[in-house]
Amino acid sequence: MALMGSLLERLAARLEPMEVLDTHTHLVGDRLGAADFWELAHYFWLFRELQAAGYPAHAEELPVEARAEAFIEAHRASRHTMMNKALTVMLRDLYGIALTDDAASVLEADAVVRECSLKPGWAQQVADRTGVRRYVVNHPEHARFEGMREDALLLPRIDGRLSCWVNELLRSANRSATYERIAGELESLLSGYRKMGCPGIMTTLPGFEAATGKEYPLEGANRDELVAVMLHAICGTAYRHELLVQLFAGVERSWCSQPLPVNDPRRILKLAGLFDRYDSPFELVVASELNNLDVVQAAWTYPHVHTGGMWWFNFRTSTYKQVMQYRLEALPTLKSSLVASDSRCIEWTYGKIWLVKRALTEFLAERVAAGWLEEAEAAAVAHDWLYASAARRYGVEEKRF
Repeated sequence: MALMGSLLERLAARLEPMEVLDTHTHLVGDRLGAADFWELAHYFWLFRELQAAGYPAHAEELPVEARAEAFIEAHRASRHTMMNKALTVMLRDLYGIALTDDAASVLEADAVVRECSLKPGWAQQVADRTGVRRYVVNHPEHARFEGMREDALLLPRIDGRLSCWVNELLRSANRSATYERIAGELESLLSGYRKMGCPGIMTTLPGFEAATGKEYPLEGANRDELVAVMLHAICGTAYRHELLVQLFAGVERSWCSQPLPVNDPRRILKLAGLFDRYDSPFELVVASELNNLDVVQAAWTYPHVHTGGMWWFNFRTSTYKQVMQYRLEALPTLKSSLVASDSRCIEWTYGKIWLVKRALTEFLAERVAAGWLEEAEAAAVAHDWLYASAARRYGVEEKRF
C-alpha cells in the first residue's frame, strides 16, 4: 500500500501540470468566467445531481436566502457524487473557499466568485491553473477569447444544417434538384470554413436506421436513408477540403422530454461506409457507455479514425478507467484524446479536467504497479491523451515531451 501511495504521488506530480487541449466546450469568448456562484452551482451536470437530492428544479425563482438553504441541503446529501467533488475542488483551488453545512457559506462563496469575476486576466489564470493550452468552440462568434493569450480553436457545428437539409429533401417534389442546391450550399460553407483556418467541422448525429455502406436513391428514400445520403455529402465535401469530421453520437432526444443515452449496438457500424470511402480524419465522441468499445474497434480498423473525449453520460470516472483500458491495449496513444469538458464557464473546465487527471493518475498507477508500463511510459501516455493527440489532429503546435 505504501508503494502504491508513493507511485500515485509521483504520477500525480507529473500529470497535474501537464498541458491539455479541451476538444469540446460551450465557452463564449466575451464572457468566459462565471459571474456569480450560481453559474457554477447550476451547471447542468451538478444541477442534475443536486435535483436528485431534492434541490428545486426552479431554484433560481426562490429568494436568495431560501435558495442557499435549499442548495446546502442538496449539497450535503450528494457530497459523494462526482460533480459535487469537482465543485469542492474548484472552490478550494481557484477561490480558496470551502462550503460548510451553513447556508451563509454559500452567500460568502457568491461574494468571492463575483469579486474574482471582475479581476483582469481571471480567465487566463484559471486556464493556467488547469493546464489548458487551447479550447475548442463550435460557433464562430464565440472563438475570440477576450483577455486570453490565444483564441479558441473553431470546429463549426453543422448539425442544425444537417437536420434542415434532410427535411428539405424529405419534403421536396424534385429531390435531385434540391440535392444539387444543397450540395452547392455545403461546398460554399465548408470552403469558407477552410479559408477561415478551421481544422474541421463538428456535428451531432441523430439516431437513424440506415447504413452508410449502402447506396440509397434520392427518390423514395425515407428520412433515415436521407440522413445517410447527407452524411456522405458532408464527409465527401470535408474530404475534398481536407477538413477533419468530429462526430458526436449517443444522445437522443426523440423518445421523451429529456435527452438520454441510447446504447445502439450498430451505431458505429452504420458509419463504417463513411470510413471506407473517405480517408480524411474522423474523431468519434460518444455518450453511450456500450458504444465505447465499438469506437475503439473502429479506430483500430481504420488508421484515419480517432477516439475522442468522453461526452454526456460517459463523463464518469468508472467509465473513463474502462475506456482507458480499451484504448491502451489497442491503440497508439496519438489516436486518442480524453478531454471534452462540455463546460459553459471556464471554471468548470478546471473541475472536470481535475477529475480526468485524477482518474488517469489512478489508472496509470495501477498499470505501472501491475508491470504493464514503466513510469516514464505512463507519463508519455498521459501527455498524448491529454494534449498531443488532439494537437496533431487539429494542426496545433506540439510541445516536445
